[in-house]
Amino acid sequence: MNSLNPFHLAIPVNNLDKARSFYTNTLDFKEGRSDSHWVDYDFFGHQFVIHEDKSHLPNPDAFSIVDGHEVPVPHFGVVLEWDAFHEFANRLKQNKIEFVIEPYIRFKDKPGEQATMFFKDPSGNALEFKSFKDMNQVFAK
Repeated sequence: MNSLNPFHLAIPVNNLDKARSFYTNTLDFKEGRSDSHWVDYDFFGHQFVIHEDKSHLPNPDAFSIVDGHEVPVPHFGVVLEWDAFHEFANRLKQNKIEFVIEPYIRFKDKPGEQATMFFKDPSGNALEFKSFKDMNQVFAK
């Protein structure tokens, strides 16, 4: 794969204090700039921002079936290196994250085989982190 530039993603959270604690303490993301209504984070080398919107209420019933699992939609995340994925998953388990989908291998022995996991932040935003042993499988058919 080619070297990629960092992406920028900004999402709404309905309680900035709870979200900040989750991303800073539970997920251990490094804070960047912030203000009274938003916080920047280093999201595995990408710029991620939480913006307070007290009216934000994601649809908890929105999902799509993928590999036999109810995958929440919308969702976002990062493709991590194999070892980094497993280290992150172990840290989340130690921090007692409530998974929507526990870490597992999706599409086992098929094109696009990957490790994946899903969980939600305190505002109900769904996150997916995944990894491929072979990064050439990211766009495999």
